Amino acid sequence: MIDHPVLSDARRTPPRAVAEAAERGLHLRSLHRRGGTDVGVRRARQLSNREPVSDRDIKSMYSYFARHAVDRRGRYWADPDKPSAGYIAWLLWGGDEGRDWVDGLRAELREVGV
Repeated sequence: MIDHPVLSDARRTPPRAVAEAAERGLHLRSLHRRGGTDVGVRRARQLSNREPVSDRDIKSMYSYFARHAVDRRGRYWADPDKPSAGYIAWLLWGGDEGRDWVDGLRAELREVGV
């Protein structure tokens, strides 16, 4: 699958804030031994290394955030001492910064029919 040229490599590269959120997620997962799946851990490594995302990655991330927005209402969301598994998973995918970044990328792809 070839990625649409409407998004440059620079636009596809995760911003520093997204990379930092993913790193926080990896740290919290290691510390608390919960949160996220193997897929989420792979995504966090991709984001924290600031590796460009494909069209498929963008769609996957967009879908993740749409499905898991409800998790924000859960107990211990962002609790500094006992963060919820959902919060840790959210960070693995780039956190709020990742959601906002991917929302913009997804909108650009939709404009060209991808």
